[in-house]
Amino acid sequence: MPYMDYLMESEEEALRLDLKTNPEQVRRQALWAGLKPGMRVADLGCGSGKTSYHLNSLAKPNGETVGVGISEQRHHFAKKHYHDENLSFVRGDIREPMPELGMFDFIFIRFVLEYHRTNSFDILHNVLPLLKPGGILCLIDLDYNCLTHFGIPEEVNNTVHRLIRSVEKNYNFDPYVGRKLYTYIYDLGLIDIDVKMGAHHLIFGELSDTDEFNWTKKLEAARTKAAGQELEQYEGGFDRFFSDFTKFFRDPRRFTYTPVIYCKGRLPLR
Repeated sequence: MPYMDYLMESEEEALRLDLKTNPEQVRRQALWAGLKPGMRVADLGCGSGKTSYHLNSLAKPNGETVGVGISEQRHHFAKKHYHDENLSFVRGDIREPMPELGMFDFIFIRFVLEYHRTNSFDILHNVLPLLKPGGILCLIDLDYNCLTHFGIPEEVNNTVHRLIRSVEKNYNFDPYVGRKLYTYIYDLGLIDIDVKMGAHHLIFGELSDTDEFNWTKKLEAARTKAAGQELEQYEGGFDRFFSDFTKFFRDPRRFTYTPVIYCKGRLPLR
């Protein structure tokens, strides 16, 4: 899949990723997975660099963190906004071998595999040689992504589902990857596997500016990447759909959630 087929690509993608990343959530997830001071950490698919920065704070003292991402734009954003001792950013494609990175005690892959429906397990096979014997692999991703709303008009909901099916087919997006993470780690032969599940999107009451910005960008991506037959059935086309979804989404009566699944495993000692 060419990189430019990344579903959410836009000039503001680094900002979107940065705004929606909750540092306390990242820290809780990493501590649950077993990140400890002194570890060498890889944040693969590091986006804006914010996650790498907070992983690095947990690896101190004497640890090191390498954030790896393919986007030149987000690479520059990360280097500009996130500076810390023993934190570095590398442009790299996690779909390709990366032996030059060396080996790691802890590999973190968060909200990345959802954009690789047909090749997510291939990516994990590719990065496994970077994990030291006894090292930890932590996968975090969403399930039923963008699809769970209550109070939404039926035709708006039907259109959301059609749009998601379109980007599944045309942009390698996987709204159901969260449920696959345990089996991926099991099939990689890791041990001491554990799984945790919670809510990532949990939206009720007054809509926050961050949630409105994030979901507006999702709809704009749908307009650019998926508009066409999926919206022909909607009276008024995308503009009407956007207006109707936004009206629903801004209503404090609305309830929206997306499950997040964490899975961790350890590479056996050889």
